[in-house]
Amino acid sequence: MAFTVTVANSEYRFPCEPNESVLDAAQRAGLEIPFSCRKGVCGTCKGRVVSGETRAFAGDALNPSERAENQVLFCNARPRSDLVIAPRAIAKADPFARKTTTARVFRLKRLADDVMLVHLRFPAGIRVKFQAGQHLNLILDNGERRDFSMANPPRESDGAQLHIRHVPGGAFTTAVFEKLKRGDILNVEVPFGDFMLRDSAKPILFVAGSTGFAPIQSIIEDMMIKGIARDMTLYWGARQRSGLYSDLPARWAKDNPRFRYVPVLSDVPEPGLRHNLVHKAVLEDHPSLANFQAYVCGVPVMTQAAKAEFTAAGLPEGEFFADAFVTRAEVAAAGP
Repeated sequence: MAFTVTVANSEYRFPCEPNESVLDAAQRAGLEIPFSCRKGVCGTCKGRVVSGETRAFAGDALNPSERAENQVLFCNARPRSDLVIAPRAIAKADPFARKTTTARVFRLKRLADDVMLVHLRFPAGIRVKFQAGQHLNLILDNGERRDFSMANPPRESDGAQLHIRHVPGGAFTTAVFEKLKRGDILNVEVPFGDFMLRDSAKPILFVAGSTGFAPIQSIIEDMMIKGIARDMTLYWGARQRSGLYSDLPARWAKDNPRFRYVPVLSDVPEPGLRHNLVHKAVLEDHPSLANFQAYVCGVPVMTQAAKAEFTAAGLPEGEFFADAFVTRAEVAAAGP
Protein backbone atom coordinates (compact mmCIF):
# COMPACT_ATOMS: atom_id res chain seq x y z
CA MET A 1 0.00 0.00 0.00
CA ALA A 2 1.37 3.40 -1.00
CA PHE A 3 1.97 6.13 1.56
CA THR A 4 1.04 9.76 0.93
CA VAL A 5 3.77 12.40 0.80
CA THR A 6 2.65 16.00 1.40
CA VAL A 7 4.92 18.96 0.73
CA ALA A 8 4.69 21.45 3.57
CA ASN A 9 3.17 24.87 2.76
CA SER A 10 2.13 23.81 -0.75
CA GLU A 11 -0.65 22.04 -2.63
CA TYR A 12 1.65 19.17 -3.65
CA ARG A 13 0.74 15.62 -2.57
CA PHE A 14 1.84 12.38 -4.19
CA PRO A 15 1.84 8.63 -3.49
CA CYS A 16 5.08 6.82 -2.64
CA GLU A 17 5.46 3.05 -2.46
CA PRO A 18 7.26 1.57 0.58
CA ASN A 19 10.24 0.48 -1.54
CA GLU A 20 10.34 3.67 -3.64
CA SER A 21 12.50 6.71 -2.94
CA VAL A 22 10.73 9.99 -2.30
CA LEU A 23 12.67 11.51 -5.20
CA ASP A 24 11.48 8.83 -7.64
CA ALA A 25 7.89 9.16 -6.43
CA ALA A 26 7.97 12.94 -6.83
CA GLN A 27 9.29 12.61 -10.38
CA ARG A 28 6.64 10.02 -11.19
CA ALA A 29 4.05 12.57 -10.03
CA GLY A 30 5.48 15.25 -12.35
CA LEU A 31 7.37 17.17 -9.67
CA GLU A 32 11.03 18.23 -9.65
CA ILE A 33 13.22 18.08 -6.54
CA PRO A 34 16.87 19.09 -7.14
CA PHE A 35 19.16 16.05 -7.41
CA SER A 36 22.43 14.95 -8.93
CA CYS A 37 24.01 11.59 -8.08
CA ARG A 38 20.89 9.72 -6.85
CA LYS A 39 23.12 7.64 -4.54
CA GLY A 40 23.29 9.74 -1.37
CA VAL A 41 26.79 11.04 -2.08
CA CYS A 42 26.44 14.65 -3.24
CA GLY A 43 23.74 15.93 -0.86
CA THR A 44 21.94 17.92 -3.57
CA CYS A 45 18.53 16.45 -2.78
CA LYS A 46 18.58 16.93 0.99
CA GLY A 47 15.54 18.29 2.77
CA ARG A 48 13.63 17.97 6.04
CA VAL A 49 11.01 15.45 7.11
CA VAL A 50 8.46 17.50 9.05
CA SER A 51 6.51 14.45 10.18
CA GLY A 52 6.53 10.74 9.52
CA GLU A 53 9.26 8.10 9.34
CA THR A 54 11.68 7.10 6.59
CA ARG A 55 14.47 4.61 6.09
CA ALA A 56 17.60 5.07 3.99
CA PHE A 57 19.14 2.45 1.71
CA ALA A 58 22.42 4.01 0.51
CA GLY A 59 24.89 6.86 0.98
CA ASP A 60 25.27 9.30 3.82
CA ALA A 61 26.02 12.89 2.83
CA LEU A 62 24.47 14.25 6.02
CA ASN A 63 26.35 15.52 9.04
CA PRO A 64 25.15 14.84 12.62
CA SER A 65 23.50 18.24 13.03
CA GLU A 66 21.51 17.76 9.80
CA ARG A 67 20.34 14.34 10.91
CA ALA A 68 19.33 15.84 14.28
CA GLU A 69 17.14 18.31 12.36
CA ASN A 70 15.36 15.42 10.55
CA GLN A 71 17.15 16.15 7.29
CA VAL A 72 17.17 13.29 4.79
CA LEU A 73 18.37 12.65 1.27
CA PHE A 74 15.25 12.24 -0.83
CA CYS A 75 17.10 10.07 -3.36
CA ASN A 76 17.51 7.34 -0.75
CA ALA A 77 14.71 8.01 1.77
CA ARG A 78 11.87 5.50 1.60
CA PRO A 79 8.66 5.98 3.58
CA ARG A 80 7.63 3.96 6.57
CA SER A 81 4.48 6.07 7.03
CA ASP A 82 2.71 9.02 5.48
CA LEU A 83 5.15 11.94 5.26
CA VAL A 84 5.18 15.71 5.36
CA ILE A 85 8.41 16.97 3.78
CA ALA A 86 10.13 20.31 3.27
CA PRO A 87 12.58 20.05 0.33
CA ARG A 88 14.96 22.89 -0.49
CA ALA A 89 12.97 23.41 -3.69
CA ILE A 90 10.16 21.69 -5.56
CA ALA A 91 8.20 22.63 -8.65
CA LYS A 92 6.05 21.13 -11.36
CA ALA A 93 8.16 19.66 -14.11
CA ASP A 94 7.98 21.40 -17.47
CA PRO A 95 7.30 18.56 -19.94
CA PHE A 96 8.65 20.67 -22.80
CA ALA A 97 11.86 21.88 -21.10
CA ARG A 98 13.80 18.60 -21.08
CA LYS A 99 14.87 16.98 -24.33
CA THR A 100 16.40 13.65 -25.22
CA THR A 101 18.34 13.96 -28.45
CA THR A 102 21.46 12.90 -30.26
CA ALA A 103 24.57 15.06 -30.31
CA ARG A 104 27.52 14.94 -32.69
CA VAL A 105 31.09 15.40 -31.49
CA PHE A 106 32.07 18.63 -33.22
CA ARG A 107 35.43 19.28 -31.59
CA LEU A 108 37.84 17.66 -29.15
CA LYS A 109 40.59 19.69 -27.47
CA ARG A 110 42.87 18.61 -24.67
CA LEU A 111 42.82 21.47 -22.17
CA ALA A 112 45.23 19.73 -19.78
CA ASP A 113 46.84 16.31 -19.54
CA ASP A 114 43.70 15.03 -17.81
CA VAL A 115 41.00 17.42 -19.08
CA MET A 116 39.28 17.20 -22.47
CA LEU A 117 36.96 19.78 -24.01
CA VAL A 118 34.19 17.86 -25.74
CA HIS A 119 32.15 20.22 -27.92
CA LEU A 120 28.83 18.68 -28.97
CA ARG A 121 26.42 19.92 -31.60
CA PHE A 122 22.72 19.05 -31.63
CA PRO A 123 20.96 18.12 -34.89
CA ALA A 124 20.02 20.94 -37.26
CA GLY A 125 17.02 22.86 -35.98
CA ILE A 126 17.30 21.51 -32.41
CA ARG A 127 17.75 24.14 -29.69
CA VAL A 128 17.90 23.20 -26.03
CA LYS A 129 16.63 25.59 -23.40
CA PHE A 130 18.75 25.57 -20.25
CA GLN A 131 19.97 27.93 -17.57
CA ALA A 132 23.60 28.79 -16.99
CA GLY A 133 25.12 26.31 -14.53
CA GLN A 134 22.92 23.33 -15.40
CA HIS A 135 24.16 19.94 -16.60
CA LEU A 136 23.22 17.20 -19.04
CA ASN A 137 23.14 13.40 -18.95
CA LEU A 138 25.19 11.44 -21.44
CA ILE A 139 23.29 8.19 -22.02
CA LEU A 140 25.64 5.30 -22.69
CA ASP A 141 24.88 2.30 -24.89
CA ASN A 142 24.29 0.12 -21.81
CA GLY A 143 21.75 2.61 -20.44
CA GLU A 144 24.04 4.04 -17.77
CA ARG A 145 24.26 7.81 -17.48
CA ARG A 146 27.05 10.28 -16.79
CA ASP A 147 26.42 13.85 -15.64
CA PHE A 148 28.47 16.71 -17.07
CA SER A 149 27.99 20.44 -16.62
CA MET A 150 27.73 22.65 -19.67
CA ALA A 151 30.44 25.31 -19.84
CA ASN A 152 28.77 27.32 -22.61
CA PRO A 153 26.24 30.10 -21.89
CA PRO A 154 22.56 29.43 -22.69
CA ARG A 155 22.49 31.59 -25.81
CA GLU A 156 24.70 28.92 -27.42
CA SER A 157 21.73 26.57 -27.39
CA ASP A 158 22.64 24.53 -30.48
CA GLY A 159 25.17 22.45 -28.59
CA ALA A 160 27.09 21.89 -25.38
CA GLN A 161 30.70 22.24 -24.29
CA LEU A 162 31.82 19.78 -21.64
CA HIS A 163 35.05 19.73 -19.60
CA ILE A 164 35.68 16.02 -18.98
CA ARG A 165 38.43 15.01 -16.56
CA HIS A 166 40.06 11.62 -17.00
CA VAL A 167 39.39 9.53 -13.89
CA PRO A 168 42.01 6.75 -13.52
CA GLY A 169 40.25 3.44 -14.00
CA GLY A 170 37.10 5.13 -15.29
CA ALA A 171 35.87 3.23 -18.34
CA PHE A 172 33.91 6.12 -19.82
CA THR A 173 36.47 8.89 -19.31
CA THR A 174 39.21 6.59 -20.60
CA ALA A 175 37.13 6.04 -23.74
CA VAL A 176 36.76 9.81 -24.13
CA PHE A 177 40.54 10.25 -24.13
CA GLU A 178 41.46 7.16 -26.16
CA LYS A 179 38.56 6.40 -28.50
CA LEU A 180 36.15 9.31 -28.93
CA LYS A 181 36.56 11.14 -32.22
CA ARG A 182 35.04 13.99 -34.20
CA GLY A 183 31.76 12.94 -35.79
CA ASP A 184 30.83 10.33 -33.18
CA ILE A 185 27.18 10.40 -32.12
CA LEU A 186 26.17 10.46 -28.44
CA ASN A 187 22.76 10.37 -26.79
CA VAL A 188 21.99 13.13 -24.30
CA GLU A 189 19.18 14.33 -22.07
CA VAL A 190 19.18 17.98 -21.00
CA PRO A 191 18.82 20.04 -18.81
CA PHE A 192 19.17 19.01 -15.16
CA GLY A 193 20.15 20.74 -11.93
CA ASP A 194 19.49 23.90 -9.94
CA PHE A 195 23.04 25.26 -9.76
CA MET A 196 22.20 28.65 -11.23
CA LEU A 197 22.45 32.33 -10.37
CA ARG A 198 19.94 33.74 -7.89
CA ASP A 199 18.75 37.33 -7.96
CA SER A 200 20.56 39.47 -5.40
CA ALA A 201 22.72 42.55 -5.10
CA LYS A 202 25.22 40.76 -2.85
CA PRO A 203 28.80 40.23 -4.03
CA ILE A 204 29.45 36.70 -5.28
CA LEU A 205 32.13 34.21 -4.31
CA PHE A 206 32.60 31.57 -7.01
CA VAL A 207 34.63 28.58 -5.81
CA ALA A 208 35.70 25.92 -8.31
CA GLY A 209 37.77 22.80 -7.89
CA SER A 210 39.30 21.43 -11.09
CA THR A 211 36.56 20.94 -13.74
CA GLY A 212 34.07 22.50 -11.33
CA PHE A 213 35.07 25.55 -13.34
CA ALA A 214 32.74 24.46 -16.20
CA PRO A 215 29.33 25.49 -14.80
CA ILE A 216 30.84 28.59 -13.22
CA GLN A 217 32.21 29.58 -16.63
CA SER A 218 28.68 29.28 -18.01
CA ILE A 219 27.23 31.45 -15.23
CA ILE A 220 29.89 34.16 -15.46
CA GLU A 221 29.74 34.39 -19.26
CA ASP A 222 25.94 34.57 -19.10
CA MET A 223 26.16 37.38 -16.53
CA MET A 224 28.52 39.33 -18.78
CA ILE A 225 26.33 38.79 -21.84
CA LYS A 226 23.29 40.06 -19.91
CA GLY A 227 25.16 42.97 -18.36
CA ILE A 228 24.50 41.83 -14.79
CA ALA A 229 26.67 44.16 -12.73
CA ARG A 230 27.69 42.52 -9.45
CA ASP A 231 31.01 42.30 -7.66
CA MET A 232 32.34 38.77 -8.05
CA THR A 233 35.48 36.85 -7.20
CA LEU A 234 36.45 33.48 -8.64
CA TYR A 235 38.65 31.21 -6.54
CA TRP A 236 39.75 28.37 -8.81
CA GLY A 237 41.69 25.55 -7.19
CA ALA A 238 43.77 22.71 -8.58
CA ARG A 239 46.54 20.44 -7.38
CA GLN A 240 49.10 21.99 -9.75
CA ARG A 241 49.34 24.80 -12.28
CA SER A 242 48.27 22.67 -15.27
CA GLY A 243 44.94 22.07 -13.56
CA LEU A 244 44.02 25.73 -14.11
CA TYR A 245 43.46 24.94 -17.75
CA SER A 246 41.76 28.12 -19.05
CA ASP A 247 42.99 31.68 -19.46
CA LEU A 248 39.41 33.00 -19.48
CA PRO A 249 39.42 34.11 -15.80
CA ALA A 250 42.52 36.27 -16.33
CA ARG A 251 40.88 37.84 -19.38
CA TRP A 252 37.66 38.49 -17.46
CA ALA A 253 39.64 40.18 -14.69
CA LYS A 254 41.40 42.40 -17.23
CA ASP A 255 38.19 43.43 -18.99
CA ASN A 256 35.77 43.69 -16.05
CA PRO A 257 36.70 45.88 -13.05
CA ARG A 258 34.05 44.15 -10.90
CA PHE A 259 35.61 40.71 -11.43
CA ARG A 260 38.56 39.38 -9.42
CA TYR A 261 40.39 36.10 -10.01
CA VAL A 262 42.33 34.15 -7.37
CA PRO A 263 44.05 30.98 -8.63
CA VAL A 264 44.89 28.51 -5.84
CA LEU A 265 47.18 25.46 -5.84
CA SER A 266 46.84 22.81 -3.14
CA ASP A 267 49.78 20.46 -3.81
CA VAL A 268 52.56 22.01 -5.89
CA PRO A 269 53.30 25.63 -4.91
CA GLU A 270 54.26 28.11 -7.57
CA PRO A 271 55.51 31.69 -7.19
CA GLY A 272 52.72 34.24 -7.52
CA LEU A 273 49.89 31.77 -6.84
CA ARG A 274 48.11 31.03 -3.57
CA HIS A 275 49.00 27.74 -1.89
CA ASN A 276 46.09 26.32 0.09
CA LEU A 277 42.86 24.40 -0.22
CA VAL A 278 40.64 26.54 -2.41
CA HIS A 279 37.86 27.10 0.15
CA LYS A 280 40.48 27.95 2.81
CA ALA A 281 41.80 30.69 0.53
CA VAL A 282 38.34 32.26 0.54
CA LEU A 283 38.33 32.34 4.33
CA GLU A 284 41.82 33.83 4.44
CA ASP A 285 40.53 36.79 2.43
CA HIS A 286 37.07 37.01 4.03
CA PRO A 287 36.92 36.08 7.73
CA SER A 288 33.25 37.13 7.68
CA LEU A 289 30.98 35.96 4.87
CA ALA A 290 27.76 37.46 6.23
CA ASN A 291 27.17 39.71 3.20
CA PHE A 292 28.01 37.31 0.37
CA GLN A 293 26.48 34.69 -1.91
CA ALA A 294 28.63 31.61 -2.58
CA TYR A 295 28.52 29.26 -5.56
CA VAL A 296 30.75 26.22 -5.05
CA CYS A 297 31.44 23.40 -7.49
CA GLY A 298 33.81 20.46 -7.10
CA VAL A 299 34.12 17.07 -5.44
CA PRO A 300 31.77 16.35 -2.51
CA VAL A 301 34.47 16.57 0.17
CA MET A 302 35.25 20.13 -0.97
CA THR A 303 31.66 21.33 -1.29
CA GLN A 304 30.72 19.86 2.08
CA ALA A 305 33.75 21.39 3.82
CA ALA A 306 33.04 24.74 2.17
CA LYS A 307 29.44 24.73 3.34
CA ALA A 308 30.36 23.90 6.93
CA GLU A 309 33.16 26.46 7.16
CA PHE A 310 31.44 29.21 5.18
CA THR A 311 28.29 29.04 7.32
CA ALA A 312 30.49 29.04 10.43
CA ALA A 313 32.01 32.27 9.04
CA GLY A 314 28.56 33.87 8.86
CA LEU A 315 27.35 32.98 5.37
CA PRO A 316 23.56 32.53 5.52
CA GLU A 317 22.75 28.91 4.64
CA GLY A 318 20.24 30.16 2.05
CA GLU A 319 23.06 31.96 0.22
CA PHE A 320 25.18 28.84 -0.30
CA PHE A 321 24.68 27.00 -3.61
CA ALA A 322 26.68 23.93 -4.59
CA ASP A 323 27.09 21.40 -7.35
CA ALA A 324 29.04 18.32 -6.28
CA PHE A 325 30.84 16.33 -8.97
CA VAL A 326 30.44 12.66 -8.04
CA THR A 327 32.61 9.99 -9.67
CA ARG A 328 31.39 6.47 -10.47
CA ALA A 329 33.75 5.15 -7.78
CA GLU A 330 31.99 7.31 -5.17
CA VAL A 331 28.60 6.16 -6.42
CA ALA A 332 29.68 2.51 -6.28
CA ALA A 333 31.03 2.95 -2.76
CA ALA A 334 27.65 4.37 -1.66
CA GLY A 335 26.05 0.96 -2.16
CA PRO A 336 23.12 -0.36 -4.21
